[in-house]
Amino acid sequence: MTLYARRKLVNRLALTLAGGAAALGLFWLTAILWTLLAKGVAGIDLALFTEMTPPPGDAGGLLNAIFGSLVMTVVAVLVGAPVGILAGTYLAEYARYEQGGRLGEVVRFVNDILLSAPSIIIGLFVYEVMVVRMGHFSGWAGAMALAVIAVPVVLRTTDDMLTLVPAGLREAAAALGASRWKVIVTIAYRAAGSGMMTGVLLAIARVSGETAPLLFTALNNQFWSGDMNAPMANLPVVIFQFALSPYENWQRLAWSGALVITATVLLLNVVARMLAARNRGNEA
Repeated sequence: MTLYARRKLVNRLALTLAGGAAALGLFWLTAILWTLLAKGVAGIDLALFTEMTPPPGDAGGLLNAIFGSLVMTVVAVLVGAPVGILAGTYLAEYARYEQGGRLGEVVRFVNDILLSAPSIIIGLFVYEVMVVRMGHFSGWAGAMALAVIAVPVVLRTTDDMLTLVPAGLREAAAALGASRWKVIVTIAYRAAGSGMMTGVLLAIARVSGETAPLLFTALNNQFWSGDMNAPMANLPVVIFQFALSPYENWQRLAWSGALVITATVLLLNVVARMLAARNRGNEA
């Protein structure tokens, strides 16, 4: 066999293995989505969004769980997004110009650890810091756990997007007499705005389906509660508890809730990709 024929054979073998792996992954993804749609669509009705979680055997919905998840996610993003944006701004606009940049390297290293850390570890940390000291579970603790998860996502995206802004834009603004903060706010942020918003949307998608940290922080509440200082219902934990129950109505609600979360995450990812594509188009 010639060298060319051998290379061609190896290439075909590699393509076959790669294609088979991709097909296997798509098969399981399709199977999961098909099962979710088949079991979840049946429970999608008006009651799902207007009634409280029911006791076993009764009809009901997920209004209190949806409300609790929405409130905690909003609070988490309001806390985590500014921290991530400011930290990413420091890395992109200040740390890379420092002599040695040691602090910037440490921040990036810690951020990479947070990105890959299991969410249950963050839940245990917030449990020890907040829940144990407060003496009870609460929506605030759940929101803080989600905020810690959101920070590294926003930080990484902000750092990457600001780094992509051409240095010439900053230099031109500085040559006109603009101060450093003015250059960042009016030039760098405006140029990287779509990409930074993409990071915030990805963070929302990341935290909206987290279950483990909320089990240790917000726990759950079968009734309507707007008190963030008390245990609060949330969609991921309700899905977890209802899916493991022996009651058919709870299992049906669990599938419908899982479909709602999946559709929300899918929508957020689509919007994030559209914003990212527009940002690349503006750069071109």
